[in-house]
Amino acid sequence: MCDVIQQASQHALSRRGLIGASLGAAAVLTQASGPASASQTVDVGDARRHRTRLVLLGTAGGPMTWVYPHNGTTAAREGIASAVVVAGRVYLVDCGLGVARQLRLANLGKPGDFAGFEALQAILLTHLHSDHTMDYFNIPLTGWYHGRPGLPPIDVYGPGSRGVLPRIYGQGNVEVINGENPTPGIEAMTDYLIQAFATDINDRMRDSRKPGIRTLLTPHDVLPPAGVVTDPNTDAAPPMDPFLVMEDDYVRVTATLVDHGAVYPAYAFRFDTDDGSIAFSGDTAPTQNLITLAAGADVLVHEVIDAAWVQALFGEPPYSPEEEGFIQHLLLSHTTIEQVGPIAEQAHVKTLVLSHLAPANNPHERWMRAKRGFSGRFLVGEDLMEVGIGRQS
Repeated sequence: MCDVIQQASQHALSRRGLIGASLGAAAVLTQASGPASASQTVDVGDARRHRTRLVLLGTAGGPMTWVYPHNGTTAAREGIASAVVVAGRVYLVDCGLGVARQLRLANLGKPGDFAGFEALQAILLTHLHSDHTMDYFNIPLTGWYHGRPGLPPIDVYGPGSRGVLPRIYGQGNVEVINGENPTPGIEAMTDYLIQAFATDINDRMRDSRKPGIRTLLTPHDVLPPAGVVTDPNTDAAPPMDPFLVMEDDYVRVTATLVDHGAVYPAYAFRFDTDDGSIAFSGDTAPTQNLITLAAGADVLVHEVIDAAWVQALFGEPPYSPEEEGFIQHLLLSHTTIEQVGPIAEQAHVKTLVLSHLAPANNPHERWMRAKRGFSGRFLVGEDLMEVGIGRQS
């Protein structure tokens, strides 16, 4: 049985990683701070005075719930989700666990029991892993009651169909779900969700006279330009130029493919506004495509994993096939603490913000190590943290 941790470590080291770090090593570079209070935002530098700002709605990585003791109480990080706010208009990036609740707590819409989602313009999904889509359909279901009826539908941009199933890791067969369409993109996924909630939706449209659920959102499959990818099982993120996803009078959004292991398509996004630019890595191992997309951005929101945590979880080999597969995904599909700073430096971004933190309950001091190799402003993301971009309004 192969030593997957050793292989992954070598792979990461070839990408300038330093996976040999231990959880016990201490490198406190700044005063540790706990997660944001659920009752208020963490406003970095008067962010709300800015016409364009980043709002971190949830900062946890993985399809897990993270609740842990902190300063004598209970702290938590919600699932991965962020918002770009431009002149009051909200563009949502990913829809992790708790996104609807976090939108309300961030006060991004009108106040009131039956309000709150009026400002939503678009949803962009980096990829279709459950931790990024878990509460996607909560947006239309709760939007019925939070200000969406009568407004134009929310445009949803997400990966199109993979087209072919990923290879099976290890030996044996694996059940295929929905064999007629086993890799649906966001358009088909939305249709399936509507079907799954048909009992509720039909009841509310007939009994409560709610408007048609399809009037609340319009999904759009996003695929890379023709000819970029020959076989996603061979190379899911070949070198490419960023391409346009959407544009309106306030933002221009471009995307590129990133390396998230077997997941395809997996995207990074860049938002350009009159005030500046914000790039989101999505989930990815180090890749030149991201550096190209994020070049010169005011803010790069980048995922991060603590490789020492992975090593501590699994200890020494031998590992079961399930453990080997999970270790491979964790270490070869994400960016480690030691890798993220140099990536931001190569991209010449002004501010690096860590999000999609794995593990979400890691000590703050561990994340502070990610600043090494980066000369710009550095922030460890917290739920409901806000960062202003460019001019103040």
